[in-house]
Amino acid sequence: MIDHISINVSNPEVSIAFYAAALEPLGYRIVMEHGPVVGMGAPLPNAPENAPIPPDLWIVPAESPTPCHIAVSASSAKQVDAFYRAAIAAGGADNGEPGERPHYHPGYYAAFVLDPDGNNLEAVFHGN
Repeated sequence: MIDHISINVSNPEVSIAFYAAALEPLGYRIVMEHGPVVGMGAPLPNAPENAPIPPDLWIVPAESPTPCHIAVSASSAKQVDAFYRAAIAAGGADNGEPGERPHYHPGYYAAFVLDPDGNNLEAVFHGN
């Protein structure tokens, strides 16, 4: 199991604003800050309401970031749709509108958006 991941970005202020807006529909928010490095997280499933939220997605400044692909889990197709609308409104570029991706597996519903540095951010719901 992956504990956390870092995304290298060229402009932390722009990227933090983008990720905060794009991932808000999935329950993500800023939970830790160390200068220009920001940790984001969402409440863990079945955790008590006031449980601490661990940062599992870190935004880290870098001189020449290399784009990567990051997929975050959604709890429904509607949440994927909300992610996509929020990410586009926050300045993301379309890289795949919300929809079924049966070539991955039946019930795979996802949307893809490029962040300001070209990172491919995906929200995915695996059905059921």
